[in-house]
Amino acid sequence: MKSRFQGMRALTAGAVAGAMSAFWGATALANDLMGQPTPGAIDLQPGVTPLRHDAIFFHNAILLPIITAITLFVLGLLVWVIVKYNKRANPVPARWSHNTAIEVTWTLVPVLILVFIAIFSFKLLFAYHDMPKPDLTVKATGYQWYWGYEYPDQEVSEFVSNMLPEDQARANNVPFRLATTEPMVVPVNKTVRVLVTGADVIHAFAVPSFGVIVDAIPGRVNETWFKAERVGTYYGNCRELCGVDHAFMPIEVRVVSQAEFDAWVARKSGKGPDATKTALDNAGDAGAMNTEPAPAAPAAGPAATGTINPAAAAPRTPQPAAPATTNAQPAPTAPAAK
Repeated sequence: MKSRFQGMRALTAGAVAGAMSAFWGATALANDLMGQPTPGAIDLQPGVTPLRHDAIFFHNAILLPIITAITLFVLGLLVWVIVKYNKRANPVPARWSHNTAIEVTWTLVPVLILVFIAIFSFKLLFAYHDMPKPDLTVKATGYQWYWGYEYPDQEVSEFVSNMLPEDQARANNVPFRLATTEPMVVPVNKTVRVLVTGADVIHAFAVPSFGVIVDAIPGRVNETWFKAERVGTYYGNCRELCGVDHAFMPIEVRVVSQAEFDAWVARKSGKGPDATKTALDNAGDAGAMNTEPAPAAPAAGPAATGTINPAAAAPRTPQPAAPATTNAQPAPTAPAAK
């Protein structure tokens, strides 16, 4: 029986070692793309913000080792109980009902583990809420089913960002269902405050590379922040089930240099030399992105004040006013008194 137990233990150890080797080998072979999902990858998207770096450290260095250790410990206990205390190996079961030392141990150890996790968890949670002084504010509004962005400090009025059609995405060599017609543009190494709200139903603004996700709730303004450390294009999407086209409202954030951002703001606000060109380009993009008719405008109310897709709104022909009806017959005369 002892040799059988040793063989089972060696087999279990070999299987665990093989699984861990395959896991880390697959992770090493995955060539992660920056700012978008990597086909075949099993790890988290690389981060480009301090918040994302802290979140990845919390997952990889704190949670994953603890989860792995607990899983292997429980697996070892199960194998030990199955081998040593089965009916053949232990025909006479034990008569004792409890063990005080074991019960105290399995109560205190989980508490200490949770306290240890809470230290890093609270620190990360505090970092998410401890926003530095923002250099830029962007208002992101979720609609069914697209996003609208506004830069109040730069006097850039809200513009619409839809999913880029498949033929244009393939032609531009950008990821389909992630690329958009109008990206959010922000400068590199600047603290960006994002004010998030919804115009109709609950949406969620999420960009994995930045480590941010926040609900977009009608009638309420939530906020989050990020500070991108490198130039590039980073993708996200709506993370709240919001209707039939929930999967088709991506988020594209383009991080550029400060000079490029200033030039973009000058054009977008109509104060730069290329304002006319940009307006024409945006109009062309808006026309290309509307492959389906826009939904009917909601009734008057708080949600009705949201911005409607300008490319989808069609001009209406004024209807002539109906002529006023008049009484063509004289009023009846009261009968004469008899």
